[in-house]
Amino acid sequence: MNKEFAKPEEYGLADLLCCAASREVQDHEIVFAGTGLPMVAIMLAQKTHAPNLKLIFEAGTLDGRPPEIPTSVGDARCEMGASRSSGLHDAFSIAQRGYVDLGFLGGAEVDQYGNVNTTCIGDYLSPELRLTGSGGNPDINSFARRTVFIMVHEKRRFTEQVSYITSPGWRVRKWPGGETVHRRELYGAAYRGGPSAVISTLGVFRFDDETGRIYLDTCHAGNTPEQIREMCQFDLDITRVSGETLPPTREELHFIHEVLDPEQIFIPKVKRA
Repeated sequence: MNKEFAKPEEYGLADLLCCAASREVQDHEIVFAGTGLPMVAIMLAQKTHAPNLKLIFEAGTLDGRPPEIPTSVGDARCEMGASRSSGLHDAFSIAQRGYVDLGFLGGAEVDQYGNVNTTCIGDYLSPELRLTGSGGNPDINSFARRTVFIMVHEKRRFTEQVSYITSPGWRVRKWPGGETVHRRELYGAAYRGGPSAVISTLGVFRFDDETGRIYLDTCHAGNTPEQIREMCQFDLDITRVSGETLPPTREELHFIHEVLDPEQIFIPKVKRA
């Protein structure tokens, strides 16, 4: 299989995000998947560098190995090759017990400490916009050792302070006093980890081990660190940029478009001129 990097005209932004997310997965990990691009990314990792990962589909299928991408976490194809077909209770019980290494999530807003909002914009009791709600977002974020958020990058989304904390990041308010503390102090004995990366449509971001503050790791091709900083409402740390986000390999593109998602349910195929 061709492991050479593809040329820019051979892939789209969705391919790049999928491959960046896939590379966050390590072999032998237990990974929690929701519907959409994260499913493709995890199954891509399973086909390439992490053949021994265990995939939990959110609706309750454990260690599923479908030959092609299911349309959702409740699709019957999730059960193909699975160790167990159960339900939400078992899936989240496994997470609650501390067995999940990595979860992929989305969000409407994120702040400089990785607090994520999927609840509302504006005041909770009188919001400007009511969002889809928490779903399993705070559960997976709290139970998994690492979480990776995949988000559209707009300045209004990368905000100084989120309107509502649906999923806690690295520094949050501790009640009833309201003082801001590190996630480790808030969670106490239940602490397992937290947000490890944000993959946006402009770059890949990570969090400082000590302060919990976000920093830019790589820029997607065509974007500069300065341009990405301008697209955040907070002062983004761009001193630790390691380079450009690696493009997909031709092997990865083969698996995405010929094996996993040939019907382009989640990842559209670039039409070459």
